Amino acid sequence: MNPDSGASKPSVLVDDDGVEQEEPISPWSAQEAAAWRSRQVALSPWRIVGWQASAALGASGLVLWFTGRVDWAVSLFYGGFAIVLPAAVMVLGLTSGRLARRLSVLPSGSLAAVVLWEGVKLALSVLLLVSAPWWLADVNWLALVAGLVLVLKVYWLALVVQVRRPKN
Repeated sequence: MNPDSGASKPSVLVDDDGVEQEEPISPWSAQEAAAWRSRQVALSPWRIVGWQASAALGASGLVLWFTGRVDWAVSLFYGGFAIVLPAAVMVLGLTSGRLARRLSVLPSGSLAAVVLWEGVKLALSVLLLVSAPWWLADVNWLALVAGLVLVLKVYWLALVVQVRRPKN
């Protein structure tokens, strides 16, 4: 595959028997790999967490504005918070800290770090959702789940917008 062509289809070769076979894949040179990397937009996990937090805050503000129901707005925000806080903890754990640096030198260490922090993120999200009645005086579960789903969906929107943003 030519690195300048982007995501093109592999060439198809036909052998003597008329059977189609894909062209063998050849590794890129250092220059081809560097050229490909220079065209890629760096994805910031902190920017995605910021988008998620903004969505939770903005949606709860809109709910408060249109309905005047504080319990709905707080529950919606808490549902989003149950995703944003664990995501921020995961990003912090993966981007800074001794464990992340030590694991990154091992061949499978980066994957182990992602699995570890994803487990922490999941456990923290579940803990926040289970403890919602303890933290909130009047939980509106529908609004809480709506905030949770909204923040999870904003993740994909933030990725699309960030990837389409021109590289500086």
